[in-house]
Amino acid sequence: TMHTTMKYLLAAAGVAAASAFTAPMAGSAQLAARGKAVSARSSARSAVRAGRAGPVMMASRQVWHGKQVDLMLTDDAEKAKVAAATDFAMQLDARQLCDIELLCNGGLSPLTGPMNEATYQNVVNDMRLPSGEIFGLPIVFATDDANMVAGKKVLLKQGDLDIAVLTIEDRFLPDKVNECKQCYGQTTLEHPGVLMVATQRGQYYVGGSVVGLNKPSREFECRTPVEVRADLPDVVDIVAFQCRNPIHRAHYELFTRALDAPEVGKDAVCLVHPTCGPTQADDISGDTRYKTYVKLAEETKDTDKGKRTRWDYLPYSMHMAGPREAIQHMMIRKNFGCTHFIIGRDMAGSKSSITGDDFYGAYEAQDFAKMHGPELGVMPVPSLNLVYTEEKDYVTADEAKAAGLAEKKLSGTKFRQMLRGGEEIPEWFAFKSVVEVLRGDMASVDKLK
Repeated sequence: TMHTTMKYLLAAAGVAAASAFTAPMAGSAQLAARGKAVSARSSARSAVRAGRAGPVMMASRQVWHGKQVDLMLTDDAEKAKVAAATDFAMQLDARQLCDIELLCNGGLSPLTGPMNEATYQNVVNDMRLPSGEIFGLPIVFATDDANMVAGKKVLLKQGDLDIAVLTIEDRFLPDKVNECKQCYGQTTLEHPGVLMVATQRGQYYVGGSVVGLNKPSREFECRTPVEVRADLPDVVDIVAFQCRNPIHRAHYELFTRALDAPEVGKDAVCLVHPTCGPTQADDISGDTRYKTYVKLAEETKDTDKGKRTRWDYLPYSMHMAGPREAIQHMMIRKNFGCTHFIIGRDMAGSKSSITGDDFYGAYEAQDFAKMHGPELGVMPVPSLNLVYTEEKDYVTADEAKAAGLAEKKLSGTKFRQMLRGGEEIPEWFAFKSVVEVLRGDMASVDKLK
C-alpha cells in the first residue's frame, strides 16, 4: 500500500546518511543483498560452532547459569529512599518496560542490567557473555538524551509509577548495522527487527545495573520466575510453548500432543507462556491476545489436556530474529523452570515487508536450537506438522498423505474475512471463546495482513 511504502521510504531516509542499512528493494538487487546478509550470518554461526561451545549439560530445572537474579526491592521505605537519590527521571517505552521488568525479576538471569559495551560486543558477535556462557540477543538501553552518562542514577517510570533505578556505567555508540547483520542476519529495513533497531531506538546505548521498585501496571499480570516456578510440579518435565498470536485448534493440538513426544518424560506438563509485549506492527494487540488466552484456559481447564496445562504471560518484546531469538526464548524459559521447549517451523521468523519472502529457512531456528539445546540444558521438542482431516480430526501431514485422508484448510485471509463478516467459524479451526474475543477487537484484526 501507499502507506506502507511511504513508511519504509521515510525510515530509509532517516538512517541513510549515518549507516549502511539498506532500504527496501525489489528484484535481483534485493536477492543479492539478502544473500550477502545470510552469508554473513552463516559465517558468524560457523565461528560459534568452531570452538566456542561451552560444556554440554543435560536438561534440568536449574536456572540458567545457576543464578536466580531478583533485583526487586520489597520495603516501601527503601524504595522511596532509592528513588529519591536519583539524578533525574525518564519514561520507559513499551519495549524498554519489558526488558527492565525481565531484568528485575530474573527472567534474564544472570544479567543485572542493560549490557555495557564489552558485553554487548561479545553477545552480538559471538552470541556469548564475556564469561563464555551462551546468550541469544543483546539486552540494551537506547537513548538520545545527553544527560544519560556514566555515573548518573536515573529513575525509570511508567507514567506516574516508579519502575526501577538505573545506575549508568558506560555510554557507547553501537554499530547498529553490524548488530543487525549478526543478530538478524539482515540489514534491510524490510525486516521488522532491523527497522526497529534503525528507527525506534536512540542513537546511543547505556549499560549499567538496575534495582526494581514496582512491577509495571498492566491489564494482565506477568508473574515472576520465582512465582511461576513455585506453582510447577517438581518431579516432572516442564514443556514450554511460546506464541505471539491467539491460539487456535491446531496450536492447541500441537502443544498438548508435545507432552507425549519421545523427548518428554512421563506425566509432563505444558507451560503455555505467550509473549504479551510489542511484536510486529500488524500483530494482534497484547491485551487482546491475553484475553483470548484467559478465555481458552477457562474453556479447557477441566479437560484431560487442560489439567496438564499451565498458563502464564511473559513481558517480552519480539525481535523476529529467527534462530538467535529461539535461543533467547529457551534461556528465558529455563529461568522460569522449564526443561523442554517446543520449537517448530519458522520460529520467531518474519517476512519481507515488500515481497513477503521468508527471511529464514523453515527449520533454521529448529536446527539452531537442537545444536545449542544441550549447552542450555533445555531440550528442544520439534513440533508436529498437523492437519485437520474429515476422517480422523487432527493428524500429522505424513499420516494424512499416507492414508489418503481428506484435509480441510482455512487460510488466514479467509478466516479474517469470516470474522469481519460475522460468519460462523468452524470449531475444528478456532475455539468459540477465542473468536468472540477477536470480534470484540476488530481494529486489531483489520491490521492483519
